[in-house]
Amino acid sequence: MATIGQISDTLRTQLEPRFGSGETRALMRIIFEEVMLLRPIDVIVNPERELPDFIPPKIHDITRRLLADEPIQYILGQARFCGLNLKVNPATLIPRPETAELVDIITDRYRQRRDLRILDLGTGSGCIAIALARALKFPQITAVDISEAALEIARQNAADYRVKINFINADILNLHLPDRFDIIVSNPPYVLDSERAEMEPHVLNHEPHSALFVPDSDPMRFYDAIVQYARHHSKALYFEINPLCAAQFKDAQIIKDSFGKDRFAIYDPIC
Repeated sequence: MATIGQISDTLRTQLEPRFGSGETRALMRIIFEEVMLLRPIDVIVNPERELPDFIPPKIHDITRRLLADEPIQYILGQARFCGLNLKVNPATLIPRPETAELVDIITDRYRQRRDLRILDLGTGSGCIAIALARALKFPQITAVDISEAALEIARQNAADYRVKINFINADILNLHLPDRFDIIVSNPPYVLDSERAEMEPHVLNHEPHSALFVPDSDPMRFYDAIVQYARHHSKALYFEINPLCAAQFKDAQIIKDSFGKDRFAIYDPIC
């Protein structure tokens, strides 16, 4: 039987040349917590503890897939977001920490409001909609995505956390929802095609391109459509944006993310 210490040493030896020490530590922590249900203190205190026979082959398969640049979140089928464990697969983007900051901005501003009507455009895994449903007081949330495969994952996530969300299969560029909302929030595709060469293989080769990229010639494609729709259907609008395009958000409040980049554009109220 393999021990915790032996598995730890093997992971470090195999992963560090590819990912470096910092990212390897982060990956190992996820693997130990999610696959072996071990806390970091368990790994430190009990290195001689023997593991079940099914664990080493499972760890070997995870390592193989990581070295082939498959994201750990897709390998495990889940991602952490705002304290939640959400299902993800290649039909959905992996939720980012920056997107969690957008949720925090909204909840900080509206925490005391009840019964807010919220529209989440481009919901993907449902991460924003579900986090807001849990953080705010009795919100009425509608979540839209063009991908039915992504919506199926979002519905599963909402069911897991027992939140009521109205999921709709629709195109952001051609919205015909008649309802009015207090807030529209969106993290639409915003990565420029010219940025592909700078992206890590685990993103470029595995995450859905339709949820990532826009042409350099039309970087505001989704934002312009959403703003036009919001002028007639919402009181406030909250965007995650590409810092390279921040100057194009006229009359918006621009807020930096925790890395100091212009990441959020807010129209509250919409003019």
